[in-house]
Amino acid sequence: MKRNAIYELEKWKNSEDRKPMVLRGARQVGKTWLMKEFGKNYYKNYVYFNFDEEKSLNSIFEANKNPARIIELLSILAVEKILPGETLVILDEIQECPDALNSLKYFKETANEYHIIAAGSLLGTLLARPKSYPVGMVNLLDIYPLTFDEFLDATDPDLYYYYLSITKDQKIEDIFHNRLLDVYNNYLIIGGMPECVSSWIKYKDPAKISQIQRELIEIYENDFSKHNGKVNSGRILMVFRSIVSQLAKPNEKFIYTAIREGARARDFEEAIEWLVSAGMLNRVYNVSKAEHPLSAFDKLDSFKLFVFDTGLLKHMAGIDNSAIILKTDYQFKGPLTENYVLQQLRGKFEIAPRYFADRNGEIDFLLQNGTEIIPVEAKAGEDKSAPSFKKYISNRNPECAIRYSTRRYKKDGKITNIPLYLVCKTKELI
Repeated sequence: MKRNAIYELEKWKNSEDRKPMVLRGARQVGKTWLMKEFGKNYYKNYVYFNFDEEKSLNSIFEANKNPARIIELLSILAVEKILPGETLVILDEIQECPDALNSLKYFKETANEYHIIAAGSLLGTLLARPKSYPVGMVNLLDIYPLTFDEFLDATDPDLYYYYLSITKDQKIEDIFHNRLLDVYNNYLIIGGMPECVSSWIKYKDPAKISQIQRELIEIYENDFSKHNGKVNSGRILMVFRSIVSQLAKPNEKFIYTAIREGARARDFEEAIEWLVSAGMLNRVYNVSKAEHPLSAFDKLDSFKLFVFDTGLLKHMAGIDNSAIILKTDYQFKGPLTENYVLQQLRGKFEIAPRYFADRNGEIDFLLQNGTEIIPVEAKAGEDKSAPSFKKYISNRNPECAIRYSTRRYKKDGKITNIPLYLVCKTKELI
């Protein structure tokens, strides 16, 4: 499978301002595979060290602060000379050795000629605490599950070739529109977790996908108690398990009392921060004003939480695959679509999406493109009725508005109708 992040890593390798690289992302999103693939294809060779599998590695970093000595010892372990610019040094599960994470600052200061890349499960929770990592001394790259375009490339390369050819204002022929919608429906079921995608390519068996998704959720829930630090693991689990019911409400705003009766923000806000930092949940803040810059108007006590992978959310909600394949209506269709849209938009704009609610209703998402604020409506089907969306456009007269749906790609006055399978290409199409 090809990952778009490879191109970001290639830029990093060639950058004059390169620092040691740290990959962040939830467990099982493909960080280890990505690092090895990058080392194999962009360097003469790579050396791989895993702090979870080789506990004795810790002693090298605990006893030494000198990068030259660390490299010397790692070369002995790898039975291979580590050469500046030619050998990629991969440090996996680095959260198991805080001294190794801290050593990255010494590489930046005195031995930046060595190319170091590190990653770890739930590393985001460690990086969320500034004292735990070398601030300003590392480059950070967020790794997510496969986006729709990566999924399409992996499962139907010929159709992906057509997808790449789609440009602004281009008419999409019916045969390709329908085929891309079918792949979109498959993506809702399978999601972007690499193990699920790989299984689908090999077996085309939905039952195997469901089993993998169930096992992944069990792994994550076990991690909550294993890596929680000072945060109450029971509360982390309660927040995570409440997401489906939170999104199923008419108003998807996160409500603490939906976790348990009498729950208060101060009881669960640390658990939410942990899950967001771990990459398990995506948080979308409500804003008090739909104006540039969006982040200045965040209402920190008003937000929605979505699951980082749509396939996992589908499994957690217990949606039967036939409901998606047969394109029937079901109660959770809207939230699943919004989760999908947010998953595709992550990292596409410099400012993360927000949402907006006032007395005239709610706008699903707001995107900031330069100084322009773009309202977004996410529709699960072809329905065009969206009173709040239309009223927003009428009252505020934005330069552009986006409706994601299963309708064909076309301009309709101020509104650009973008098919759900083209969310990743939003910037190119508006």
